[in-house]
Amino acid sequence: MAMETSVVMTLAFYPRGGSAQVARYLASALGQCGTSVTLCSGSLGPEGSETNARTFFAGLNVESVDFTAAVDAFAEGRDPMAVEVPIHPSFEDRPDVPDRVFADLDEDEYRSQVAPWSDLIGRVETPDVYHVHHLTHVNEAVRVHDQVPVIVHLHGTELKMLSAIRDGMSTWAHADAWSKRLIAAARRADRLISISPADRDLAVDLLGVSPEVIEIVPNGVDLTRFSVEPLAVDDRMARWTEWLVDEPRGWDESGVVGSVAYTHAQVRGAFTHLESGEALPVFLFVGRFLHFKRVPLLVRAYAAAREALGSATPPLVIWGGHPGEWEGDHPHAVAAELGVEGVFFAGWRGHDDLSVALNCADALVAPSVDEPFGQVYLEAMASGLAVIGTQSGGPPSFINTDPGRPDGWLVEPDSQAALTEALIAAAGDMTDTRTRGRNGRSVIERDYDWLHIAERVARIYSDVAANG
Repeated sequence: MAMETSVVMTLAFYPRGGSAQVARYLASALGQCGTSVTLCSGSLGPEGSETNARTFFAGLNVESVDFTAAVDAFAEGRDPMAVEVPIHPSFEDRPDVPDRVFADLDEDEYRSQVAPWSDLIGRVETPDVYHVHHLTHVNEAVRVHDQVPVIVHLHGTELKMLSAIRDGMSTWAHADAWSKRLIAAARRADRLISISPADRDLAVDLLGVSPEVIEIVPNGVDLTRFSVEPLAVDDRMARWTEWLVDEPRGWDESGVVGSVAYTHAQVRGAFTHLESGEALPVFLFVGRFLHFKRVPLLVRAYAAAREALGSATPPLVIWGGHPGEWEGDHPHAVAAELGVEGVFFAGWRGHDDLSVALNCADALVAPSVDEPFGQVYLEAMASGLAVIGTQSGGPPSFINTDPGRPDGWLVEPDSQAALTEALIAAAGDMTDTRTRGRNGRSVIERDYDWLHIAERVARIYSDVAANG
């Protein structure tokens, strides 16, 4: 049995994206295992905002670094990296955003990033273990207590940036300095956590660390939030109408929330059989509009599937896209250019809505290439959905791993034809698709409950605390 430990867990970013969800669920589950967790996170906006740390991590012991003034400065045309508490950088390089890519920040800007985190780490009670999500400037801040063991939780996005630097695919001015800085932080760590075997191998290659210091710990699922709870036809339609017509949050290249909306007739015609009134199957994508998510590819593959199947093709709901954030072609622009029907943009919404949306859909389609892990696949599987992913990154470690009991489809990365074929297969035999969904739920119950994951992490804490 793992001994009880006190942990300071850090997240350099304001809450958004997968690592914030992991930190929230893991910290909560660790508390149920008897571990005392203080969560230090970035924060944006007043309490009540989804990006506010105390709101997002409600119920946990939270301390935060507030980036609101930096974002306000950016809106006023000032440098958000030059204020007293600068906005955190990003692992992605996107134009016209306050959070510039890490590797574009110089030495002074790096020190400005470390300073507020050093202040925060110095204020909280010294723990038995630091659990640092991602390789960032926060790794330097926790060195204020060199005698305390450090666990670095790799989520994959840092590895993508380091890989781009090593392979000469970037023009960032300070890429080499950041590469050396983050690699040194990884090598100082007492233990690294990787979320998939593929990422473990990539970490060994990029960081020059021994495989023995890396623990493979997958993300988990909150089975109380994500479960199989099918909605009646009227309830299902009421929710799609709410999200797409009454309270639209879809957005186009303007970045304006609600700039993409639909009529009652459009939703009724796409989501129900007009003669029988029965609910039609639904394909769902969930995620940010980042390049590796391949959302434009999905839209093109869906257009090809619809050309083959016609109106029998389930509608495709694209759920997510942080407002104003996208890389490459905007998915809505691609859909408009193709003139494809049946694609609906629901916008960025909270996890409570997502758990319901998954029960309003029949298959998750997420053709990411080298997805570091893929939390939403697990959430979909827990909700009884079949999943379509690619033979890359994290998904092969949990999709179709039970011989003879497939729970989805794994297709060749970046193959529009293969993705279209999988969409046609899922739409053409819904009995098989729903069987795969039930198989996925069984896998999640067996291997991915957050409490089971937290017990594994607690044992790592005990080990490094005892041997630190």
